[in-house]
Amino acid sequence: MALTRYEPWSLLNQLQRELERTFDTARVASPENSVATAEWAPAVDIKEESDRYVLVADVPGVSPDNIDITMENGVLTLKGERSTEAKEQNQNYKRVERIYGTFHRRFSLPDTADAEGIAAKCNNGVLEISIPKKASVQPKKIAVSA
Repeated sequence: MALTRYEPWSLLNQLQRELERTFDTARVASPENSVATAEWAPAVDIKEESDRYVLVADVPGVSPDNIDITMENGVLTLKGERSTEAKEQNQNYKRVERIYGTFHRRFSLPDTADAEGIAAKCNNGVLEISIPKKASVQPKKIAVSA
């Protein structure tokens, strides 16, 4: 028989995360709301490897020509736009869930990131940004003599 740990707040925490995610994706930029910087935000995974940081963003339907990546003062900015399809007037849409418009994400990079070597590639709607670490920060192997 497997023991299961009882955590009474886990369902409440899960509900809070789902609500935050829902409101973040539904947020629309408007002149009254200067906090919102985009109409939608792509999901992003960030991982650290021994020699670099890798940022992977889901940007389906976004042309690589419509993606702008900049680095300034330790902040990596990812901007882009997914264009809307031309819809015919006589189409009767019952539900529209795909979000179109601009997106804007910012990421603070650690001091170990090398801004000069950042590279990006986009393949099948997945944007991968490789941020190398500075050479001075790389771990150095020290041999132990007998």
